[in-house]
Amino acid sequence: METSIKDSQSTLKSSSVWKDVTDDFMLATSDLQLGELLHDSSFGLFEAMSAIEMMDSKMDAGMMCNQIKRKVLTFEQSIEAGRVKITDVSCEDKLGIIDSTMACLVTWLEGHSLAQTVFTNLYLHNPYIIEDRVLKAFSICMLKIVDIIRMRINIASVFEEEDFQPMSYGFKMAFDLTETRCLGMMKEVEEELNKTLRSTRTKPGEERNEALEKEHNLTLALYTRIKFYRLFYSLLVLLAKEKVVIEGIPQVIKLLSQLDELIQSIQPTIQYGIQPSEREATKNDYPTIMGFEPLINQRLLPPTFPRYTVIKDRDESIVYIKQLIQHLNIVTSLPDVISLHTLIDMFIEFSKSSPCVLARSVLQLAVLPQNRRIYGSHTVIDFMKETIRNFIAPPALSTKCSLYNNSQAKDYVDALLNQGVRPIRNILEITGHNRARQRDKWAHILEELSNLQEEADKVDALLHGILVKTEPSRNHLACFGTWVLYHSLQAMIHYTLAGFELELYATYEYHYVYWYLYELLFAWLVSTLHRADNFLLENDMAADTSQKGRSNKKNKKKKRTKTLSKEINLAQAQQQMFGGYYKALVGFRLDNKLTVPSFEFDCEEVRYSHRFGPFVNVITPPVVYYSQYKEMSDLRRYEPGPTAIDMYDVSCKCFHQAKTLFESIPSPNEEVQSLMRIAKTNFVVMKLLVGGHKKESLVPPEFDFSQHRVYPIIKVI
Repeated sequence: METSIKDSQSTLKSSSVWKDVTDDFMLATSDLQLGELLHDSSFGLFEAMSAIEMMDSKMDAGMMCNQIKRKVLTFEQSIEAGRVKITDVSCEDKLGIIDSTMACLVTWLEGHSLAQTVFTNLYLHNPYIIEDRVLKAFSICMLKIVDIIRMRINIASVFEEEDFQPMSYGFKMAFDLTETRCLGMMKEVEEELNKTLRSTRTKPGEERNEALEKEHNLTLALYTRIKFYRLFYSLLVLLAKEKVVIEGIPQVIKLLSQLDELIQSIQPTIQYGIQPSEREATKNDYPTIMGFEPLINQRLLPPTFPRYTVIKDRDESIVYIKQLIQHLNIVTSLPDVISLHTLIDMFIEFSKSSPCVLARSVLQLAVLPQNRRIYGSHTVIDFMKETIRNFIAPPALSTKCSLYNNSQAKDYVDALLNQGVRPIRNILEITGHNRARQRDKWAHILEELSNLQEEADKVDALLHGILVKTEPSRNHLACFGTWVLYHSLQAMIHYTLAGFELELYATYEYHYVYWYLYELLFAWLVSTLHRADNFLLENDMAADTSQKGRSNKKNKKKKRTKTLSKEINLAQAQQQMFGGYYKALVGFRLDNKLTVPSFEFDCEEVRYSHRFGPFVNVITPPVVYYSQYKEMSDLRRYEPGPTAIDMYDVSCKCFHQAKTLFESIPSPNEEVQSLMRIAKTNFVVMKLLVGGHKKESLVPPEFDFSQHRVYPIIKVI
């Protein structure tokens, strides 16, 4: 049987005739003009972009090993060849290995593969054969750190392919050792180093010994690092527990404080470890000290376009870890959050700081475990009920209303809130993704919110019908619908503003983007907040009436529901800011100070529709189509038509009003203070233009986004 198979294979080989088609191919393509592509039903653009030329070093990542003259050795082979030590390793070597490994870990967290980063450290391939106790304990601890990080990021699932590569390439992560045993090994090494520190410390009155002092400093640097990684692993283990927000916050605060102190001590000693030679440092983007082999895992990579990896230097990795520790502090403030709106705002503010994928994942899992609960015993529905009660006070959620004890009304409310769990969780998850990806996700969630809006309106109508029979003086119209509309508007605003942050809009597009924000989105948001605030007032009045004269002025003041005045002022201020930009742009266009490109091969209507395309899925507020925008923004409907000076004057008033509203917000945060300064600066610029400043200049104005990603400072040259 084997003979017949071999015979058939040899016959097949001998009958195959290979022909070089390069010349024929070049001749066929010579008829194509520059930029032309040949398309076939079985080989389109997708197949062309996905095609890989095997065995080509430019295309096939695995062929990189064939480009070097030296032989790539495994960990065991390197030990036999004497290139790697597993015993009697000097303190400088240990420090260099530890710091380079951390640089590799940071590079991995920035989206590169484990094979090209962490596992270029040969010691991690088989730490059990290492005889040096410090290196062995550190290597095992690093494997456990990598494993728990990979697991938490995978579970949170708020990463994209550019953020994180979870593939482990079959490397063993010391699964046979428990967390307790790993931490115990690190603690034992820590105690040994502490003994060495005591023996090398110069005692008062003793003559200074430079060699002993150097040994003491190196040992102290090593001790600090071992303690840091032990505590860092302990923190990750603690954060992996579901009840960390309820029971573990004091311990998290303690560990973060200790880690912050240790990283401050590590930073000045970053140069103590062995460094690559100057020639190697300029030639390679990878660590080239003992124990590191950049190409050891090259053949594990798939045959695809290789991603060029540059390992961060040690100083950068320390800064990265310091920022990570600061970002993880967000978990400690979670127990103080009692409102869903506050939680969403916290997540959005946290996202603005562009935290790494690990910090985002830790926060997501601390709040949204893999069940229907928000941290602790609170379910998403519990948070929704309390938040809606504080936002608009619907009678169906008021204990002093007959609807609260009505079984039919309760069924309607429970059904609506159950349907709302998914979009609310998705809103929180969206804020966990990187900033660039959030824009698409805000667009996708609008359809879910639109469906919830439709259901909320139906429930409000049914509840109102039940309520008027028992309490004719009260109503339930648009209570739940207003709350859903609020979140729909917020999603639309985040989607639109993300275009500024990602620099998607050209300057000649600003006028209709600012118009949409000013005339529609923020106008609806302000109206929605006012409606919710009025419901809160009505609920207070109904509650006061039910007291039947027992309430006095003191009790009324005590029972007064918290209003939405701060949210209303902030929304109105932002609306006035966008109004100021829009009016200024109209003035610039009337003054011919804005260059508009020729639309011979383009159409403004197409671009407008593309910018606001996702809003078509939303019923309320209805999308404003391009024809409607042109009609609503046409200045010819005014008699006489406004001049550029008139528009500058209106813009000036808008910026002044925005500044006044920002100043009325109690305890403004850093962003509000920044917006206050921007509004004041733009007010001054518009005031100058009203007075004729640079009237003859045709130089287009500059929109400076250096102070804020969304609200620019207008500069007239």
